[in-house]
Amino acid sequence: MSSADRTEAPIYADLVEERGDVPAEARRTAEETLREMGRVMDFSDVLAGR
Repeated sequence: MSSADRTEAPIYADLVEERGDVPAEARRTAEETLREMGRVMDFSDVLAGR
């Protein structure tokens, strides 16, 4: 489901239609970045050797 709902926020829905769903895109990018950083920066070996 899109973050825009034409019945609740018609102005926002129009902006989403014109520009895209920026908050949803930012959320997807942030989640992807967190997953990638989890793979790249694995500190489990360092923490295990304490």
